[in-house]
Amino acid sequence: MDSLLDQFSRSLQTGIEIETPFRHWLLERVLPDEICAAIRALPFAPPAIADTAGKRETHNSTRTFFSVENRRRFAVCQELAETLQNPAAVERIEARCATRLGGSFLRIEYCQDTEGFWLEPHTDIGAKLFTMLIYLSPDDAAAAWGTDLMTPTGEVLSSAPSLANNGLVFLPGQNTWHGFRKRPIEGVRRSLIVNYVRDEWRSRHELAFPDRPVA
Repeated sequence: MDSLLDQFSRSLQTGIEIETPFRHWLLERVLPDEICAAIRALPFAPPAIADTAGKRETHNSTRTFFSVENRRRFAVCQELAETLQNPAAVERIEARCATRLGGSFLRIEYCQDTEGFWLEPHTDIGAKLFTMLIYLSPDDAAAAWGTDLMTPTGEVLSSAPSLANNGLVFLPGQNTWHGFRKRPIEGVRRSLIVNYVRDEWRSRHELAFPDRPVA
């Protein structure tokens, strides 16, 4: 059986690189099935949010991260965080995406979005050096819940495939407009958002290893 690192590395290497509307990669089978199942089984209820106002930070107090505390509580949080902190994983991301992540910090958010959720167009620029979304919902309807790649005004140019264990990767930049247009969510839209962020990141409690930058 492949290790978590092996499967992630293979998914990254075989992912399809697409140049428009900005450079991004579409991944399949990002994580072992048992890791996906363990994440879905975590005892975090979907937050009751009536309206995000188009931003996740509207309800910061309800957000869930693979933080120091949650790494201690849950083995799957620890395993995934240690894998993505591993220099081998970082080197493979750097090689595939032609970027440099040394000195940055790992941030993993577990999202459970329900009916009414939406995100306005945004770029992730600033302290984020790398963004990866991993979709986790096994529902049939989840195929329509992918991240939308947009214009600054919200025109949808394409949407990422979002079957369970598919992924979307991009390097935040001035043109990396994306969001989630309003549409029905019957059930729970589960996903991970993985970032490597600069040391200037203020919300240190969100980081998996706030005192340990990646090599």
